[in-house]
Amino acid sequence: MSIRIALLICLVAAPSWADQKHQEDPTKIVTKIGVGYNDEFSLSGSIGLDATRMLNARINEDASEWRLGGSWLFELGILNFNFSRSEYDDGGSKNNYSLGTYVPLSTFGIEPYGWMIFPMAGYSYNDGEFATTTSDPNLGLETTYIPNTSQGAYLGFFTIKPLAHEFSLMSFGGASKGTDNYGGYWLGAGLSYKINTNQSVNGYGFVSDDDFGRKQKIGLSYSYQFN
Repeated sequence: MSIRIALLICLVAAPSWADQKHQEDPTKIVTKIGVGYNDEFSLSGSIGLDATRMLNARINEDASEWRLGGSWLFELGILNFNFSRSEYDDGGSKNNYSLGTYVPLSTFGIEPYGWMIFPMAGYSYNDGEFATTTSDPNLGLETTYIPNTSQGAYLGFFTIKPLAHEFSLMSFGGASKGTDNYGGYWLGAGLSYKINTNQSVNGYGFVSDDDFGRKQKIGLSYSYQFN
């Protein structure tokens, strides 16, 4: 609980360098705070340090999943680093360390049918354990957790399609490949609604699957942007 209070205080006290970018734009440097729900509650937020640098964080209600990262905006895109922990539906878990970038194609005048497209690519290191179930005549089903480590690269995309009445469609996906035959993918979509200059809500669903496990979530989130 103390982590959440500290994050909230920092966000309220921090200045913001918000611009006129779309509220869901992944290259936006902004100070904001948000709450979400997808089977459990989570708290997230970001702090704009100046016009090009930002810190961000997210944590769920029991602190079993979290993310801490930062961004540095350049003329052609944004560079992100992240440290995170994830848990999977079958009991596996993963610690992830990644360095990657988003490049808005609108910079090059590419925005087909009004779609804002952000290709992404980067490097990631994964360390965790995956669950495997075996059958024993005496014990029945038994779950064993096997340590696993991998490093490699990922490619993906994020898209936004503004609609009427402040609604926007979103989609995202990607795949990763690494050492020890590691592989995975993620895919999702959602709908965003801009309430006013400061507030927005979105609903989304996604599925991810890799060597550490599988996740399927449907969620809802609210965010407040500080001016």
